[in-house]
Amino acid sequence: MSFHAAPLTGNRTEQYVQLLDQARALMHGERDLVANAANLSALLWHALPDLNWCGFYLFDGTELVVGPFQGLPACIRIPLDKGVCGAAARTRQVQVVRDVNAFEGHIACDSASRSECVVPLVAKDGTLLGVLDLDSPHLARFDDIDARGLEAIGRAWVEAVQ
Repeated sequence: MSFHAAPLTGNRTEQYVQLLDQARALMHGERDLVANAANLSALLWHALPDLNWCGFYLFDGTELVVGPFQGLPACIRIPLDKGVCGAAARTRQVQVVRDVNAFEGHIACDSASRSECVVPLVAKDGTLLGVLDLDSPHLARFDDIDARGLEAIGRAWVEAVQ
């Protein structure tokens, strides 16, 4: 199968709709969570500007373990009571952090990261599967538009792997 990501056009909300369509096409017919996480992290990495890390942490029943990603090597394990990823997993709510240095308990896997958006990945039955984590070297890179767009993409990943 050959996949070509079309350039995103329009305003940011419209771009996330296009990105969601591309993500669904990329994952269509594939149920393997690692394969879909790998391709989705690559798609987001190439489509979204100003990222320095983009990927998945998968829940092993105890803690979050690094999964497929794009960027520099990352922290391998994250307890649910630590960092932005842990907060998203624990609360099951998207975390948009404009300044990671102001987030108590932030885990600095990459010292260049200045802002972060983390989407919890929760199965239909409420089981935590993991989180989708995006970092940026720019302050306030992420906002509500990113949160909504990435949450929809995260739901598409969950739907594809269940």
